[in-house]
Amino acid sequence: MRTARRIAAVVGAAALAVALPMPGVAQTSPTRTPAEKAERIASMAEPPPPDPAVPVPSGSDPDTAYTLASQCIGSLNQGTDLKNKPWGQMQLRFDELHRFATGKGVLVAVIDTGVRAHPFFGDRVQPGGDFVVKDKQGLEDCDGHGTEVAGIIAANPPANSDIGFRGIAPEARILSIRQSSANYKGVRVPGEQALPAGTLETLAKAVVLAADQGARVINMSVDNCRAVAEGPITAAERQLQAALRYAYEQKDVVLVASAGNTGEKGCPDQRNGVDPNKPTHIVTPPWFADYVISVAAMARNGDPAEFSVQGPWVSVAAPGTDIISLDPATNGLANLQVLADGKQVSIQGTSFAAPYVAGLAALIRERFPYLKASEVTNRIKVSASHPAAPGGRDNLVGYGMINPIGALTTLIPSEQGVRPDAALDIKAALPAPEIKNWAPMQVALVGAAGGVLLLLLTLFAVHTIRRNRPGAQREIRGSA
Repeated sequence: MRTARRIAAVVGAAALAVALPMPGVAQTSPTRTPAEKAERIASMAEPPPPDPAVPVPSGSDPDTAYTLASQCIGSLNQGTDLKNKPWGQMQLRFDELHRFATGKGVLVAVIDTGVRAHPFFGDRVQPGGDFVVKDKQGLEDCDGHGTEVAGIIAANPPANSDIGFRGIAPEARILSIRQSSANYKGVRVPGEQALPAGTLETLAKAVVLAADQGARVINMSVDNCRAVAEGPITAAERQLQAALRYAYEQKDVVLVASAGNTGEKGCPDQRNGVDPNKPTHIVTPPWFADYVISVAAMARNGDPAEFSVQGPWVSVAAPGTDIISLDPATNGLANLQVLADGKQVSIQGTSFAAPYVAGLAALIRERFPYLKASEVTNRIKVSASHPAAPGGRDNLVGYGMINPIGALTTLIPSEQGVRPDAALDIKAALPAPEIKNWAPMQVALVGAAGGVLLLLLTLFAVHTIRRNRPGAQREIRGSA
């Protein structure tokens, strides 16, 4: 299969999903006092509680009229032969993984730049809605981003081909909702410049739209970053919070989002502040970690990707560099993208780590259909390869690189109704120090010394007697 592709300008918002501990999950959620929680809310390490006065957003229409402002993506047409398996696929052991589940029948919503009906999807892509050009219904992908994200979730090349690449949940179904586009632009406020499609308000509506259409998992490889100094939670963020809460609590949907890339959508440098509990910037949707699994990116060498933004909301990590996925402009595969300056680079970003986790959630929902969204989320975090950090998590990779086989085979007591072990107040009772009785040893040593002395005296006496015998004296003179 000879493929590759070109992305014109910026390809949407990239991200990698890593989520924070979910409330009520004993295995992973930290216990905080009300004062600690209030301090975290004040520092914006986590958002304030939902406002009951904010209604659940609804609607499926674009927020303005968008027109094509840049050429849609096309193929690089370099004749690159992509037969090899991506490193992430081998790292996550797909060959063994699909013995346990394939995601069959699970509907995964991809809220992104649209999904093209690539042959490697078969007939498993269905229209879900379009907030850019309504009548396209999410089945046009002018940017290429959404098709690549969906490919990591559910691509399934023919079994008789020699193509190594495939999705983590190759039999899952995809519900495509186009919510953003860098190549379509429109004027939202009269008199102001045209802007790319995609806002927090339309993202909130897309989440509700996907949940109402029966999605069991939602992937959001789209982020918005803003400085904490800009103020408290905004009206648009409140709408997104209400939508996520609705999907998670009322519709039982597993929500996955990318953690964010440095330099994109206002995201800061990787550290995001010197104090882990006081970020300088917040990233949404990951900020709403009570509902969302946010995913960080890992590099091939096992280190966190240098572009992956950290934060107290990061849940887990997944492969996010040297990506191979579906070419949105041809019927083949792609492993390169072209930046706005014309530079060709490998496909990377937290955007492409998030779908690994969304696909894993689909596998879990197939294998354990009775689990709630919170239990699926917990299973992903508990089975991850935890970093060497207090509580088994840090702000860069969360609970660590996902372990799909572990997530599908681990026995978790809470799912069986077994309460987690409680801490026991056990006082250490050390035995009393042993007092050694040295008297027998002393008697033995004295006795042994006396015996040796007696032996020496006896030998001395015998020797003296022998020398003083008359015969002994003559023998001495005769020999002289």
